[in-house]
Amino acid sequence: MLNALEVFTTVVVGLMVGVEFSVAFVMNRIFNALPEDSDQLARAHGGRMLGALMPFWYIGSLVLSAVWAVAGWHHHGTGLVVTAAGLLILSVVMSLLLLVPINNRGKTWTPENRPEDWKEQMNRWDRYHYVRVAVIIAAFTLLVAALA
Repeated sequence: MLNALEVFTTVVVGLMVGVEFSVAFVMNRIFNALPEDSDQLARAHGGRMLGALMPFWYIGSLVLSAVWAVAGWHHHGTGLVVTAAGLLILSVVMSLLLLVPINNRGKTWTPENRPEDWKEQMNRWDRYHYVRVAVIIAAFTLLVAALA
């Protein structure tokens, strides 16, 4: 049963990393290359869509990692899992304090109501997101290492 939990947790976190990596290094670059107001509209739509899904994914990944750490407390690799869970906590805190406030504003913007500094706010979101992606990649790496 513990093996199934370990694999399931690693897959869930790995998929989350893939989505967030894609947002950072693929989707946002595509959006930035779109003409006129399409970039802002695409980001607003993405903010609404992923903003509804990602909280469950982040919290679910954290809960799964915590359950793995507790269930496998006396097994090899528990320190790696605990550290990964700590990094996932950091990613949730970063999200709540840094990214969600910008995302909540941006997902309501249209070309008619967006603020003058909307591009600067999106660039700030991108910078925070790059750091968050690095944090969740580190957590995923630790979970994979704990499997060995």
